[in-house]
Amino acid sequence: MSLLNAEVQDQVREVLAGMADPVKVVVFTQGESGLAVDALECEYCTEARQIVEEVAALSSQITVEVRDFVADKALADQYGIDKLPAMAILADGPAPKDYGIRLYGVPSGYEFSTLIEDLLMVSRRETGLNAATLDELKRLTQPVHIQVYVTPTCPYCPRAVVLAHRLAMASDLITADMVEANEFPQLSNKYQVYGVPRTVIEDVIHVEGAVPEAHLLTEVLKVLDQAEMGRLRTEWAMSLN
Repeated sequence: MSLLNAEVQDQVREVLAGMADPVKVVVFTQGESGLAVDALECEYCTEARQIVEEVAALSSQITVEVRDFVADKALADQYGIDKLPAMAILADGPAPKDYGIRLYGVPSGYEFSTLIEDLLMVSRRETGLNAATLDELKRLTQPVHIQVYVTPTCPYCPRAVVLAHRLAMASDLITADMVEANEFPQLSNKYQVYGVPRTVIEDVIHVEGAVPEAHLLTEVLKVLDQAEMGRLRTEWAMSLN
């Protein structure tokens, strides 16, 4: 049974007609091995794979590559995939590139629009960020991991996720994840996700709500201050020896 009805298919097909260059979606699922993270069943793997394949069928610019999390562990490690279901959205064609854009969980409900926005953004190779933001991102000197916790019923969540994905596309040092909070309750508890969207930067910086571009950039750049404080502490400790 199709997850997308004929009306939605027509709408998506029209939007995806604006794609410029090829995009590949690598989907990690439980696969035929029957094993998943911590040997648990991947409850949503089938739906995640199906929705991506149905979208890909609406545009010749989209390729879907399905991988088994266990059998293809080396590739999962390369992409930093650590839970299921997972998707990595990559630029394809003559100039392939991994921008660090990840989706964990089924992109359903309002998050379906996130999947479509990501496909268009990667296809066009354009972040849509302003010049000041792009200049500030050049200050980063270490990897930054952003997680945006969402639910399918949250109308503000796609804006938060897409902004994080834009930052990831703009900087090779940033990886940005959409994480469906209900599908990963242990992580939601760990990061105290009581409302969405909730953005977690490097496990320690928390941002509530769908904030403006400048606000999120400021929070991301705080990792520079933390790194500097860490360096000063190390130098101080060494001076005592």
